Amino acid sequence: MASDNSVHRQDVSRLRALCAGDGRRLDLVEAAFEMAALQRDEVIDRGPFRQHVSAMASDVADLVHRRGAVPERLGEVIAQAYGYRGDTETYDDLQNADLPRVIERRKGLPVALSMIYLHVARAQGWDAEGLAFPGHFLIRVEIEGGRHVLDPFHGGAARDAAELRALLHQVLGADSELQPGHFDPVPDRDVLLRLENNVRLRLAKHKDWTGAARSLERMLAIAPDRPELLYESGEINARLDNRRAAIAAFERFLGLGPPQADAGLRQRASALLQELRRGLN
Repeated sequence: MASDNSVHRQDVSRLRALCAGDGRRLDLVEAAFEMAALQRDEVIDRGPFRQHVSAMASDVADLVHRRGAVPERLGEVIAQAYGYRGDTETYDDLQNADLPRVIERRKGLPVALSMIYLHVARAQGWDAEGLAFPGHFLIRVEIEGGRHVLDPFHGGAARDAAELRALLHQVLGADSELQPGHFDPVPDRDVLLRLENNVRLRLAKHKDWTGAARSLERMLAIAPDRPELLYESGEINARLDNRRAAIAAFERFLGLGPPQADAGLRQRASALLQELRRGLN
């Protein structure tokens, strides 16, 4: 039987392969399944979860065929028929960022629920993407030339400008104003990073540095050349005395070169790298 470490390495490789390319459009559901398997260090039978998501997509297609293509069809099936909702009671539960658990429990974080909505919407041939809206993940779906902003955390409701302004005030304060950049599309790679970052932040909050380091490893499988992730991986592995992993992260960070890596961080990384190398002697 393969050891846990060999399974872990294999899963990281699969996640990296799923996230290869420019990252604009990825198989979000499959990538999230890989992330969940890595987080749990166990094999997950993906078959039933794939069938479940496929069934929702088929039900939306049937509803669209019978009653017409409008964005509310997504919520009618995913939220109303299948019972998906945002978890407002135990928001910080790590299960809310684990897609198989989200499917089993029918509740999760905004970004996790959005992955299901994006997958089902794209299965209809609709152009669907995540948005750079601050503090609360939303998606935009284009149907027959019309663009609609949907809130998967709240039943897939379509949000108008007034509702979006009110939501912005909730997350950024009463003085905040809607900006064009809040509606910029984000690549699927960033959707996956946002999901995993929820895991990393919660682990760090509970001072689970080993878990946080593993979370960063998953983030680097998704986005291998993000300087901020490489730097943080170096720092956290140094904290854990994983010197070779820290050295490798700082070397990759410094190898990116300016302007990708901030000058101040480059100087700090170089000093830490020298210190870590001396510690190996």
